[in-house]
Amino acid sequence: MSGKSKKSAKKSALNALNMDQQLEQKPYDKQLAALHEKLRLIQQAYMYSGDSAVILFEGWDTAGKGGTIRRITSALDPRSVKVWTVSAPRNYYLERHYLARFWERLPPSGAISIFDRSWYGRVLVERVEEFATPAQWRRAYREINDFEKSLSDNGTRIVKFFLHITPEEQLRRFEKRLRDPMKRWKLQYEDFRNRKRWGDYEVAIEEMLAKTSTRHAPWHVIPANDKKFARITIIKQICKCLSAGVDLEPRPLDERTLSEARELFNLEP
Repeated sequence: MSGKSKKSAKKSALNALNMDQQLEQKPYDKQLAALHEKLRLIQQAYMYSGDSAVILFEGWDTAGKGGTIRRITSALDPRSVKVWTVSAPRNYYLERHYLARFWERLPPSGAISIFDRSWYGRVLVERVEEFATPAQWRRAYREINDFEKSLSDNGTRIVKFFLHITPEEQLRRFEKRLRDPMKRWKLQYEDFRNRKRWGDYEVAIEEMLAKTSTRHAPWHVIPANDKKFARITIIKQICKCLSAGVDLEPRPLDERTLSEARELFNLEP
């Protein structure tokens, strides 16, 4: 991390990660199947209880946010889970408070909302690229903490992930996308522009993690050089956070439905 002392580097949340952690294919497949089953139980429990959750992903370009989200949603019924992919706001939202578009995308009772990038853009890309003034992005730490506290107080569970990869791994993934005609569409000019400001983004990320990791909405910083390891680590954490204190036993049929089923299938009472 250029321009930083050894002492400050030791305090870095990113530098503290073990980026060499890996997971082989067979244990990955086995663990993913078990976690998918638990995700299905959690979703069913939420649909019955009215609980709700927000799962939020931030991370470097090519860190694996989209692939991880696909592994999560492939296990779930789409009727009560919604993925929001966040990009630059359109003019309607530029004329309003930056949190307005996120309030509209929060989950209803019994549902889960997943954000592929989020309101943290205010203190990341908007800060670094100067789309927000210093006064705006500095104020945003308090606004975001208050926003998330209000969600938590209302019963919505919040799980936040930052996926970290090394510059070398990002470069390898850029080249892989470039050479694959089916993945080339993912590569954009902004990816290369952002990479040139890696150090500025590191500073912004570290401050974001330090100022917005709270008791009700802590950050989980994930070493993501190995995609399989990152996916399993993330889904385990989601299951842990969303199942805490929740009865995951499948709910019995209500009496009216059960009565009809008994008559139709000649079931014993």
